[in-house]
Amino acid sequence: MILSLVVIAGFESSLGSTVAAPALFVEEPASSTEGAKDVEATEIEVDSLANQATNESEQIAETAKLPQQISKFDPLMKRIGKESGYDWRFMSAIAYCESRFKEGLVSKRGAAGLMQVMPIVARHFKVPVSDIYNTETNVRLACRLLAEFETMLRIPESTPDSDRLSIILASYNAGVGHVQDARRLAKADGANPNSWAVVSKYLKLKADPAYYTRPEAKAGRFSGSRETLGFVELAMSKYSDYCEIAW
Repeated sequence: MILSLVVIAGFESSLGSTVAAPALFVEEPASSTEGAKDVEATEIEVDSLANQATNESEQIAETAKLPQQISKFDPLMKRIGKESGYDWRFMSAIAYCESRFKEGLVSKRGAAGLMQVMPIVARHFKVPVSDIYNTETNVRLACRLLAEFETMLRIPESTPDSDRLSIILASYNAGVGHVQDARRLAKADGANPNSWAVVSKYLKLKADPAYYTRPEAKAGRFSGSRETLGFVELAMSKYSDYCEIAW
């Protein structure tokens, strides 16, 4: 605001004489030109802040599009995945579910490492049992096991990946014998043996004598369906998440 000294010229007293009025400081309205300049400056400042916020948002969005690390084992998983033909993010999802990426983890049953490989797997592939504690060998053995399961399962190429991978995961967790039983039972009942929804149903039914005593159930009773179904669900969920953030 602009202040100016205004002298009140005077006023007429009751005696008719003129008395000088005191000088006062009063606010004088800003001119319309100066007001317009203030508004213009404010608008420029607001526009500048808006542009800055937009640029920051774009930078955050670009950063979010960058691939993220799943674990410190990403380089190893990528290399072995490329050699084996399995998506490294799928293998990482298994490692997460099995060990939470703790390479030194050993279970009470003797399963070891990132992929919780059992000693019997090493013997099956004629590898020294002590080698399952080596992280690279551990992952390689897991991939060889997955490939062998896939060959045994003989899942048609037309099967959706979600079903195929879920059935392979169930074999990794429960054993391929129980999964093959579930598929044979399903087929005998006229159901689709290549549908994970169907196979998971029959895995649960294999705890029932009415099913595990049938001739199709060569591996006998199975009581671990809850654990297996939970494993498959978590692994497939993590795999989906990893595909979103890593490539």
